[in-house]
Amino acid sequence: MEIIVSGIPIDIQKKDIKNMHLQVKPPDGHVVISAPLSMDDKAIEIYARTNVSWIKRQIQKFSDQPRSGKRQYVSGETMYIWGRQYFLSFVPSSHRNHFVIQGNRVTLSMREESSVRQRESFVREQYRILLKTELHRLLPKWEKITGLHCESWQTKYMITRWGTCNPDKRKLWFNLQLAQKPVECLEYVILHELIHLRERTHNRTFVSWMDFYMKDWREVQRTLGEARLDYYSAGGDKK
Repeated sequence: MEIIVSGIPIDIQKKDIKNMHLQVKPPDGHVVISAPLSMDDKAIEIYARTNVSWIKRQIQKFSDQPRSGKRQYVSGETMYIWGRQYFLSFVPSSHRNHFVIQGNRVTLSMREESSVRQRESFVREQYRILLKTELHRLLPKWEKITGLHCESWQTKYMITRWGTCNPDKRKLWFNLQLAQKPVECLEYVILHELIHLRERTHNRTFVSWMDFYMKDWREVQRTLGEARLDYYSAGGDKK
């Protein structure tokens, strides 16, 4: 079960325990409350709201972890696409904006007076296109493998999760930054979120399904957990 408190997704895991336990887990500040099986859902929510200030402080610590430096989107900078490093070439142009991948270079063409925010916004949309293309290819693959199907999905920039799932609406969300990571990381996140349609929490059954479908998922998870997050500001991004 998942609840949202002050805009923070909190994973509720009911177990055969006597007391509630609150954790904000690395590497991304994922919030988990373990509660007794008999605990009322409302009581769990009150407990979460009582501790929301502490939760936010802990999440902020993860948000402050080392990240890629803020880009200016000028020639000579590096960027990553599906885990591969590219060198950026900025070419001033008064015509239509362009983003071209060729060899080990990415050519970005925009107005010379364009701001860093404008360049960042345009590049972010190119990442979105790349991510959506792979999702259209890989999501049906994993739906067929698992027999689990979502009703809808979207991409958005997230600061604490690579993906998330709403089992009730059967809706999945994928972090825009996944387009920078190796494709196997995206496949791991797709599988992870699909299994949440069957198992809401990260219990033993959930882990068993992950083991069944992806033998090396822990290694991929570790790769993703060690990856540096980008510098983007969260904004109101979702598409």
